[in-house]
Amino acid sequence: MSLRILPEATVNRIAAGEVVERPASALKELVENALDAGATRPDIALEGGGRDRIMVADDGIGMDPAELALAVERHATSKLPDDDLVHIATLGFRGEALPSIGAVARLTIASRAAGAAEGWRIAVAGGVKGAVEPAAQGSGSRVEVRDLFYATPARLKFLKSPRAEHDAALDMVRRLAMARPDVAVSMSEDGRSVLALPAEGGADEAARLSRLSRVLGRDFADNAVPVRAEREGLRLSGFAGLPTFTRASAAMQYLFVNGRPVRDKLLFGCVRAAYQDLMARDRHAALVLFLDCDPEGVDVNVHPAKAEVRFRDAGLIRGVLIGALRAGLAAAGHRAATTGADAALAAFRAGGAPSATPGGGYRPIRPGREALERAAAFQAPAPGQAAFDLSPPPACGLAEEGTPFLHTPPDDALPAHDDDLPTDGQPLGRVRAQLHDTYILAETADGLVLIDQHAAHERLTHERLKRALAAGGVARQILLLPEVVELDPLACSRLCARIEDLALLGFGIEPFGDGAVLVREVPGLLGNSDVAGLVRDLADEFANLDEGLALQARLDHACATLACHSSVRAGRKLRHEEMDALLRAMEQTAYAGQCSHGRPTYIELKRADIERLFGRR
Repeated sequence: MSLRILPEATVNRIAAGEVVERPASALKELVENALDAGATRPDIALEGGGRDRIMVADDGIGMDPAELALAVERHATSKLPDDDLVHIATLGFRGEALPSIGAVARLTIASRAAGAAEGWRIAVAGGVKGAVEPAAQGSGSRVEVRDLFYATPARLKFLKSPRAEHDAALDMVRRLAMARPDVAVSMSEDGRSVLALPAEGGADEAARLSRLSRVLGRDFADNAVPVRAEREGLRLSGFAGLPTFTRASAAMQYLFVNGRPVRDKLLFGCVRAAYQDLMARDRHAALVLFLDCDPEGVDVNVHPAKAEVRFRDAGLIRGVLIGALRAGLAAAGHRAATTGADAALAAFRAGGAPSATPGGGYRPIRPGREALERAAAFQAPAPGQAAFDLSPPPACGLAEEGTPFLHTPPDDALPAHDDDLPTDGQPLGRVRAQLHDTYILAETADGLVLIDQHAAHERLTHERLKRALAAGGVARQILLLPEVVELDPLACSRLCARIEDLALLGFGIEPFGDGAVLVREVPGLLGNSDVAGLVRDLADEFANLDEGLALQARLDHACATLACHSSVRAGRKLRHEEMDALLRAMEQTAYAGQCSHGRPTYIELKRADIERLFGRR
């Protein structure tokens, strides 16, 4: 086999394959060029998902004839004036986009420099460059790409449907628009407008949230909390969705580094760590975060499409990101996603609207419920509040036939109604009843709140456990009669390997022959719970955890399991004072809007929502 130099056309097409993967990647390069040129209102048009035509027009600084001829040469760029690859302050800098696109498509560029009397035009088709010619062109540039990959037909086979390519292109434009709320962006597909974002008049937090609301929807703005942090020249800002505002995938996680949209494994890992005990494991957070740092601290030249970055101090990035996310979510207190109320209203409407009966009324809808089997105990009450009854709770399960649908305490157990009105200092309202011995109904100043008593108490218990761990360990109680728990040999081995971890949680466990452990001590808050069931659940929990997981992460997972077992269960009658104590504690506890598994602890309906259900609005 003899060595040879590849022809220039082949070299250019190979290089194009690194930069131009699909229409969305070609469009990304063109829009970045427009933003780097100072455009304030880039206009984008696609045909056939970008395969047939891509057009980007901008009002940037434009180019003169000499610059236009040089722009389609490989490695020609205006963005590295001193050849410094450390201080990169632009989105594009490689000088490969235009010649790469021209190598595989029909490229036309028309441009007029600011203050110039006339515009100029150049065309490139399959890598063959034409002459620079005069052209009618307003101030700025207009780049048009037709017949993408016509010069490399094999690449066409790997493109997806026009609809899929359009979606990828739109997602890319939306990402760039999020980073620049001061820029107006418009996009059309086959002559139909698909995106029209006005400039927000700045880049401050309010302008950024307004742009995010237009791009991601009003629900995101209503269910996101601000995230801010600054440390050692590193600045983090943005918005993080509440733990109850989740998605089935990570598609709604948008991360930016120095204004550049990235998909970085380190950053995604930090997001998972920050939300790890706040949502279900198969759900993903929705957030938009902007990380600004010294260009010397990040290498953006590790990927041809600039989608990945490398940080000089990954530990600093990890600490700032996780800490800021945790602080922002904790500041939200007991807030839960407003989408829960929308789902509840949809359920009441039986598929979108109340169903009318022949007599002109509405068919009543009996809500269903899920009774969760858990052990019961409650935390020490605040001064002046009644404690939960720590006696063994009744068996859980659905209410038996004939049991009351609504359980309320005796009249003499309730304060006078005039003195029991909800106040502004009690956003979760005042207790009015207990439904199905599982849900607490509370009246607020402007509506009602329905609380899942088990889920709410589970979060309170979880936070108590975490505080106890931080303070040096969970208080223990010695069992009068040690309990032997039989397990399969593998589960027993896993549990015995974590004896020291479990000791921090208040367990005194030791091996007891083959396939069994002896439990001598349990956490003090367990009360008379099912110790054997809890130990088996902990063994299963450790089976699902990676062996390389840090101690703190293992303890967090174990805390969630312990909190679930040591919380008041569904199906237990509560006194009015107990229910009120639960609501007041929720209002003062971080993350109280969701349980340890990510389920909402309450749903709020405003008076206006209720009036719509009854046709009053």
